[in-house]
Amino acid sequence: MGKKNKQKQKIILPPELPPEVPDDEIEVSDEDLQFVNENLDYAGFVSGLDTTSITKHVTRVADLKEDALERLYERRLQKKKLKEKEEEEKESRVEVDRVDALPVKSLDGQVYYRTLAEKKGGDGGEEEDGGGNKGIVRLTKTERRAKLKKSKKEAKKLGKQVENTEQVEATPQAAVLAEVKEDITAEATFETKKRKLAELGIALLADPESNIKSLKEMLQFCHDDDDAIIKLGLLSLLAVFKDIIPGYRIRLPTEKELEMKVSKEVKKMRFYESTLLSVYKSYLQKLVLLEKKSKFQHVAVRCICTLLEAVPHFNFRESLLAAVVKNIGSQDDVIRKLSCSAIKSIFVNEGKHGGAATVEAVELIADHVKAHNCQLHPDAVEVFISLSFHEDLRKPEEPDKESKVKYKKNRKRKNVEEPSQLQESDRKRSKKELMAKMREEVTADYKSAVFTPDVKEQRKMQSDMLSAVFETYFRILKHVMQSTAASSQANGTLVAGESGAHPLLAPCLNGLGKFTHFIDLDYIGDLMNYLKKLAAGGSSSDNSSEKCAKGLTVSERLQCCIVAFKVMRSNLDALNVDLQGFFVQLYNLILEYRPGRDQGEVLVEALKIMLFEDRQHDMQKAAAFVKRLATFSLCFGSAESMAALVTLKQLLQKNVKCRNLLENDAGGGSVSGSIAKYQPYATDPNLSGALASVLWELNLLCKHYQPAISTIASSISTMSTSHNQVYLASTSPQQAFRELSLEQESFNPKTDLRKSNNKRKRGSGPSRLASIEESVNSTGSLDEDELRKKLYDHFSLLRDFKESEKLRTELDRTTSALQLYEEYKQQKKKPARRIKIGGKGV
Repeated sequence: MGKKNKQKQKIILPPELPPEVPDDEIEVSDEDLQFVNENLDYAGFVSGLDTTSITKHVTRVADLKEDALERLYERRLQKKKLKEKEEEEKESRVEVDRVDALPVKSLDGQVYYRTLAEKKGGDGGEEEDGGGNKGIVRLTKTERRAKLKKSKKEAKKLGKQVENTEQVEATPQAAVLAEVKEDITAEATFETKKRKLAELGIALLADPESNIKSLKEMLQFCHDDDDAIIKLGLLSLLAVFKDIIPGYRIRLPTEKELEMKVSKEVKKMRFYESTLLSVYKSYLQKLVLLEKKSKFQHVAVRCICTLLEAVPHFNFRESLLAAVVKNIGSQDDVIRKLSCSAIKSIFVNEGKHGGAATVEAVELIADHVKAHNCQLHPDAVEVFISLSFHEDLRKPEEPDKESKVKYKKNRKRKNVEEPSQLQESDRKRSKKELMAKMREEVTADYKSAVFTPDVKEQRKMQSDMLSAVFETYFRILKHVMQSTAASSQANGTLVAGESGAHPLLAPCLNGLGKFTHFIDLDYIGDLMNYLKKLAAGGSSSDNSSEKCAKGLTVSERLQCCIVAFKVMRSNLDALNVDLQGFFVQLYNLILEYRPGRDQGEVLVEALKIMLFEDRQHDMQKAAAFVKRLATFSLCFGSAESMAALVTLKQLLQKNVKCRNLLENDAGGGSVSGSIAKYQPYATDPNLSGALASVLWELNLLCKHYQPAISTIASSISTMSTSHNQVYLASTSPQQAFRELSLEQESFNPKTDLRKSNNKRKRGSGPSRLASIEESVNSTGSLDEDELRKKLYDHFSLLRDFKESEKLRTELDRTTSALQLYEEYKQQKKKPARRIKIGGKGV
């Protein structure tokens, strides 16, 4: 009980009040004032507090006498005084900086720093109590606080300055370190994404049905911020789609089919096909979007073209074809070549898609040419040459013999049938109809399973393709005629051989030459008129055709002649067209040809088709072409000359009377035609009078530097005029042109060095020149630096020889002068000796 009473009597004092600070010493920051002003509504309760009641409640202690309270307060005051004294003593001492002073270790093992008392007295010290003791200057609490605040502010300023200097010093290093860290993190993330893509792709290729969800994850990489990751994602998805896309078109189930109950395998297959189709669709949309950006254009076009080549049978083929056809006329060579190769692969590999993709591509190209008004790259139309058409499908379909026989039998039975047998016949008909329906269903299922092409569908597709192709070709020809006529009216005259105005004309003519046997006879007459107008020259009476011809190049006009002859040969029985105008154009174009500007292959092909292979020729016309080809051979390169001489030889072999041009009579050839004098500037070969001339050009061609040309010229000049000789053409003009153009690249004419009759001296100067010439002849080409060096060495040797000769002559002169001088001395000494010896005076 005693212990409990003691605990009850124990007094718990209230907490001490904070020290009283005058209002002048209180410093309030601007931030505190701003905060209070902004939140006046929340600070209103402070002004309404009752401070007196609060102080009473804090200072009051229950059931306690006043004496005990006074004692307690006295103890508190004593403790406060002791604390203040200790603080004053600490402030009076000056603490040495730990950097400047050394520590001291006590016996207890504690480390402390020595402190010094403030210096008493000094120059500015004050004296107290009138004694000699120098007193210490004491500061009040307010002064101390102000001093502490100043010191803190100064310390903060110094700290900020130090931090700024450190930051300025560390900024270049920190920037470099930050860049290195960013590079390292970027490389790490790039490697992780690459690894993730590879893992997803391998899993899909290993088991596509169970890992089909990974396609969506791979597609997410195509939306990444890193361009390299986007390209890797596109190419990875391309490889996956090429491998997992099935060999059939996916048909999604209808609503009724989805409501039906199916097995787990069917559900799994439906989920696989639906996810594959949805991801493939979004992938194609992403490719079309990225194709418009320059940095992803090449990758996107490559992916689109590869998919079109690999899976032309699959869904969304139309979008792929539209994207590829749009780029076949691109200015970028890489994109254009990729697109054209994809279209050609579709034309060639029709077994993958059954020919439907070919029809769609041809129609899209025709619309594309129409939309761009025939102003595209030649490759856009040149892809049509890769098409292949079946001639068997052109024949009309013959009715089946079995159906004819059945029809006749049924007619006979109807006439012979009696009314009593009508019911039995109805039953038989119903059975036959049922059997026919069953057979049709079985055949349809069989065709769908075996993928055998239907003849009717093939014929329809081929007719659609041919109509689209020839529509494009005729549109190009019409556009060329209209554009040249309009430009000629605007400008008055056109420059002959203007290149680049009709880029699609050359591939159009090539295509017409290849597919001319598929052209309908109703359109051949219009085609021949177009070709005549395009190939017409200055001799034509039609001004429009003349203007059109002036706007075309020589190669294009020659191609018009070639196409016209091909059309005539493929439709000889149905056409009766005079080709004399095309011979006139060829006769004039031979001299307008320029090797660097025009194509030699086109000229040689025209010579082959129109002169070399043609069997029937008028004597005047053949002689005119013989004379024109001989003149042409003197003017141009060896390859063109060789082709012209081969054609000339063939014409002389076919037309025996033209061999009289080889005779060297006084008045020309022995056979004269209606024109007695040769007119070389005539535009019509029939009016040139070439039979009155002589092939004097062969005499010059026999001395040609090219051995092949000299041999064939000599063989032509030795041909006799007898009718019994038979000559067989061994090579065609195209073959001769090709062989000689290849040989001309490595041909080096042999030159004999003229030997000088003068004797060579010791120096090897002329021999050096001979070695230089031999090296040039052996290699065919020599660098200018090497040649300059050799010539410099040669002439430096010659200079040295000349200088040495001069020195030798001078040396000889000096030696001879010295010898004469010595002889003169000797002769001068001899008479003096005689005088002495004789002893007689002079």
